[in-house]
Amino acid sequence: MQSFFSQISLKDAVDILIVTFLIYQGLLIVYGTRAVQMLTGVGILVALFWVGHSFQLYSLNWILDHFFDSFFIIAIIIFQDQFRNALASFGTGRRFFGLFKDDEDFLEINEIVEACQALSREKIGALIVIERNHGLMNFLATGSSLNSQVHSDLLYALFQSSSPLHDGAVIISKGRLAGAGCFLPLTRNVEIDRHLGTRHRAALGVTEDTDAVAITVSEETGKMNIAVGGIFYTCEDSKSLRQYLKHLVKREKLDETLVPIKFRDHIS
Repeated sequence: MQSFFSQISLKDAVDILIVTFLIYQGLLIVYGTRAVQMLTGVGILVALFWVGHSFQLYSLNWILDHFFDSFFIIAIIIFQDQFRNALASFGTGRRFFGLFKDDEDFLEINEIVEACQALSREKIGALIVIERNHGLMNFLATGSSLNSQVHSDLLYALFQSSSPLHDGAVIISKGRLAGAGCFLPLTRNVEIDRHLGTRHRAALGVTEDTDAVAITVSEETGKMNIAVGGIFYTCEDSKSLRQYLKHLVKREKLDETLVPIKFRDHIS
């Protein structure tokens, strides 16, 4: 063992650290997403590949040999969302090095909470998406540009049934109310509750493709929920919504008096 470490140079150590760092960040990106299930499937195929060669199963070997010959291209197609998220994280530099000042420091969380509280009380449906590291310009292009300050009265007015923009999502970017009436991709998760409406499916969809935080208010029950990483968790009241937003967006420590974040698959 001692001779092994004596053969490792400084260059080798740096090389190992960089590869370890990249693998760790890659696992963070796929953790809690459907990519984990895909990786499990790939692991099963690798196990079958080993079994086929060990016991000389010629038909299985022929199929898997051709599969793994094109595995690099197949992996790019299957994990295209994860590759895009990883490159976006490198491009911003925030996730890895913290080189830039966060725009979230200027986000008026209290204004968002106040608007959601009023919408929840009156059972008015709403969908608010908060941009973090990954840009949402492609979704902003589908709605109406506003570029205004975040204010509870404006958020409340946008989701009134008389507003022409009430059906779409409001997107908050760089601490500004960037756009409204925006169309978002619906979730591709086939295991979610079938009773979820388009608003909640869109919240899941945008958080599957990006690292954004999506807030929904149900028009049936008035319940407030937050979607992160393609999964929902419920906010019991405005206090918990405020604390969770501060934790998720501004990275403040979660209040110990609240129940720790526990993602829930269904919404009642």
